[in-house]
Formats: sequence, C-alpha cells, structure tokens
Amino acid sequence: MPLYQQLEQQLEALIRSGTLPAGTVLPAERQLAEHLGLSRATVQKAYNTLRQHKLLASQGRRGFLVQETGPRLNPGMDRLKGFTEEMRLLGKVASSRILERAIVSDRSIASIFGLPSPARFLKLVRVRYGDGIPLSREVAWYNLAEAPALEHGDLSGSVYAFLAEQCGTPLNYCDQTVEATTPNQEEAEIFGFTQPVPCLLIKRRSYTHGNIMVEYVEGLFRGDAYSYRLRLGA
Repeated sequence: MPLYQQLEQQLEALIRSGTLPAGTVLPAERQLAEHLGLSRATVQKAYNTLRQHKLLASQGRRGFLVQETGPRLNPGMDRLKGFTEEMRLLGKVASSRILERAIVSDRSIASIFGLPSPARFLKLVRVRYGDGIPLSREVAWYNLAEAPALEHGDLSGSVYAFLAEQCGTPLNYCDQTVEATTPNQEEAEIFGFTQPVPCLLIKRRSYTHGNIMVEYVEGLFRGDAYSYRLRLGA
C-alpha cells in the first residue's frame, strides 16, 4: 500500500475513534512530513483524501482542522420552541446544567426589554445537553414582573413549559438573529474543543400574546453539530 494511503488510513482511524476529536489542529504538510520522515507530497496526498471525505478543513499556515464526523442536527426554525422540545423532535433526551442563577438589575438588559433601570430580572446561565453531549451555552434574562414564579421555581427542565404551566404566561412569538462567532476559552472547554471551532450565536427576544417581552437569551450553539433548516415560500 502506498505510504500516503497508510498515513491517510491511520489518521482517519484516529479521527473516527475520537483520539483526534473535532477541533484538533493537525500540523501543516511540511511540518508533519519532517516529523514523520516522509515527503511533503506523501502528506499532501493523505490530507487531500481526508479533506475530500470531509474529515479535515484547511486552516492555511496554521495547519488542518479536524471536522465533526457525526451527523449534524438539522432543527427547523419555522416556529417558536425551546431547547427541550427541539431535542424531543430530534429524538434526543434534553438535560441542563445550571452555571449561574441570580436576581439582577441591569441597565443594559432593562433597555432591551424597554423597562426602567431598577427592573428585576432572573439571570439564568445554563449548559444544554442532547443525549449527554453539550450542545449550547445559554445566558438568559427573564422579566420577573410578568413571571414572578420564576424567582423560586424549579427550572431544571423546560423554562418554556414552566412559563406556560406555572406562570400562565405562554410565549407566543420571538424575534431572532443568528450570527457566526468564535467561542471563548470557557465555552471551548464546555464543548470539549481543543481549538476554537466556529459557532452559532442565536439572540432571541420572546413575547407573550399581549406583546410583552418576557425573555431575552443569547445562546451559543456548537458549529460542528448544528445546521439550521429554514423553509421559505415564494
């Protein structure tokens, strides 16, 4: 078997086994060739094959980034739903880990809600999991004037369900934006990235039937796992 095929198969086995997880940066062709005592052409052929198989992505002089090997999640963006319901629709079990829960007054957040500076909010920072895999880190603020039961409620599950069932404040619609960004060190560690991987930052403002804003959330979703789907009519 040619040397480049041997190298390609060895690297593919390491990637698919998780020994080289998504986000790992492999050396540039010349560096790896010198390290292994191979020609640059041999390494180049192996890398090119792995790129064709969508296992590597070129990072220019930095080297090659290992790509996610599993199937991406393809949730629709056709209606308002929380993370818990989204996971259920995708056939996954949702769970959460609360990193911070506090009652705050924040002038910049109050301005987003269109409320006076002294307004009180529940700030909730959570890591959201699908089948035990960390998929997003969310920072959310909730308007306690409209949903006071949130202050002491059990929020280990779906906040949207709690709003509807315990507060009598079901959410009706939202305004949402999606941006590309790079995770900071804390976020990269939560997702298990050894190197930063581009992620999706989703900012959402959610309203009741009375057009009252109840939630503002900034959720960072791992870019190696998500590919959002949106149907547009003519």
